[in-house]
Amino acid sequence: MIHDATGSRPGFWSRLTTTSMFRSPWFDARRDTAVRPDGSTALYDHVVSSGSVTVVALDERGSVAVTRQWIYTHEGTQWRLPAGRIEPADPLPEVAARRELREETGISAREWRHLGTINCADSFTNHRDHAFFATGLRYGTASLEPGEADLEVHSLPFDQALALVVGGRMPHAGSSYALLMARALGLG
Repeated sequence: MIHDATGSRPGFWSRLTTTSMFRSPWFDARRDTAVRPDGSTALYDHVVSSGSVTVVALDERGSVAVTRQWIYTHEGTQWRLPAGRIEPADPLPEVAARRELREETGISAREWRHLGTINCADSFTNHRDHAFFATGLRYGTASLEPGEADLEVHSLPFDQALALVVGGRMPHAGSSYALLMARALGLG
């Protein structure tokens, strides 16, 4: 828990100042002056983001929509579930999940269930990924952005998608978490 200087308590972090070092539409890189739990002062650099969503879209045959595309920051092609950023105009993560599923795959869903939220890279960023489970699928046309022109949509049996996670071939944290949660909850 972080308190600002007026709410400082021993044993907790306290933020004294925060400065935006770089801001883009996707994130804000900040440098805080903070008081650590031991009472010492330090600089703490971190990235603030709006978060993201990931969707397990399961059809009536037990298959999951899975994407494959080049991921720039990891310099390679990856398997992942439909996923994307929560936009400033999205009032709730579920709204972003519905949009991302439709944009990337052309799929819309009748039933939605929140699977949970996972923190990603805690010491580096506040980034959270909200995982959803979608059923009652209807198929349409994807609406890809220019950076997604190489995105391929596949339909894999749930167990095969889960095997990609267990085998280390789907390293995307949100996708791994969503598939594992769906299995743990008996949904897939």
